[in-house]
Amino acid sequence: MEKIYTGKTKDVYRQEDGTYLLKFKDDVTGTDGVFDPGANTVGLSIEGAGKAGLRLTQFFFEKINESGIPTHYLAANIEQNTMTVKPAKPFGQGVEVILRYKAVGSFHRRYGKYCNSGDPLAGYVEVTLKDDDRNDPLITDEALEMLGIMTKEEYKVLGELTRKIGEIVKSEMAKKDLELYDIKFEFGRVGEDNHVALIDEISGGNMRAYRGEQYIEPLDLEKMMLEA
Repeated sequence: MEKIYTGKTKDVYRQEDGTYLLKFKDDVTGTDGVFDPGANTVGLSIEGAGKAGLRLTQFFFEKINESGIPTHYLAANIEQNTMTVKPAKPFGQGVEVILRYKAVGSFHRRYGKYCNSGDPLAGYVEVTLKDDDRNDPLITDEALEMLGIMTKEEYKVLGELTRKIGEIVKSEMAKKDLELYDIKFEFGRVGEDNHVALIDEISGGNMRAYRGEQYIEPLDLEKMMLEA
């Protein structure tokens, strides 16, 4: 098994059968020791965060697979903190897709002249480039096509899948009296036909969830979602 990538919250290994293994770590994104799912640096390490993230990822990816939405997910081994996935090609050097239901975080920092913190948003989708040096800049569908990162048709599919996946996550959380404020996804091209598919993870480390006015920490979110 060959290690091919060291990420902020996961390491990636290539396996002999052509699949890949994602090893979940206890690091989470944030700044100055404060968790922030929108940050592009590791802000802190939380013991058990890797296992909690994997458990929630397994839960959501299996729900999404059951719905017929394409993903790279194959299986998870909770004890070893690993997930087996299909090979996927990134868009360019990677893009992130943010789905927003509330005007919080960077959205409010950018557009606070026109909205109040916490204002409802109707499933607003925005795409950023994975580029730490440039603070993950926002990018439009036209720029993505001009730069050869993805076609406008792929962008359209990506947006449609994002909203469908978001509704699955949102509805599952609502069953536990939790509200999803925003969530970050990653997509890639999977299979011989290079179809757009959900990749990476869905965990407390890449979303903001609240119960009433109370923000739910990533480890607490996993417990609340998966408790009997």
